[in-house]
Amino acid sequence: MTEGFVTRGTTNPNRLRRMDRWIAATHGPALRRADRPLAVDLGYGAAPWTAVELLRRLRRVRPDIRVTGVEIDRARVAAAGPWAEPGLAFVHGGFELPLPGGERPVLVRAANVLRQYDEERVAGAWARLCARLAPDGLLVEGTCDEIGRRQVWVALGPEGPRTVTFATRLGSLGTPSELAERLPKALIHRNVPGEPVHAFLRDFDRAWASAAPYAPLGARQRWLHAVRALRADWPLTDGPARWRQGEVTVAWSALR
Repeated sequence: MTEGFVTRGTTNPNRLRRMDRWIAATHGPALRRADRPLAVDLGYGAAPWTAVELLRRLRRVRPDIRVTGVEIDRARVAAAGPWAEPGLAFVHGGFELPLPGGERPVLVRAANVLRQYDEERVAGAWARLCARLAPDGLLVEGTCDEIGRRQVWVALGPEGPRTVTFATRLGSLGTPSELAERLPKALIHRNVPGEPVHAFLRDFDRAWASAAPYAPLGARQRWLHAVRALRADWPLTDGPARWRQGEVTVAWSALR
């Protein structure tokens, strides 16, 4: 039985480049270790661009990676047919991930899917998808704006959520709290006083304001100094190499 319902399906080429770049960098070792690795682009939308791009980006890490796009709208699956190629396939389905032979993927990317569901359905969807992962697998679930300038995603392993990553095009950023509008469904309704995610964004804005003297050196330098200050009070799990990309990752346990 297909699990889920049809979403709006809006997408744009290159929209998920920040998320894909992070996946390739942080999950690359698991991709290289896997035997015949499979990645899933869940809910790729009205056009299959994101699945095509995911394949190309992950092939830089693992040339024999396979990608399967899973969509609950049969018309979208049919329309994606001409894009299929060796290593890239499209199937009809939802959170149950109807992969041939019950294969377990080493990666599931679900971008801009759960944002359109009710909050109470998130935990069940996460559990369903995590149960399908390979032992070394990763689920990346999050939201981005229409052209990929601002993105926030949760990374989950078979055991559940691990981290939350905030990513932005630094040149377009006014304050870090602007990323709040792209929080995943599990967090967006929690961005109110008294909740950890609200406190995190508040502290991030304060650190950003304190780093204003570095603004003449560029937005990247201001971001780096703000994130270093943030590290004093929040369990960040990455370092300068990722921060320079306009990213910061914090432990899920601090924001849940």
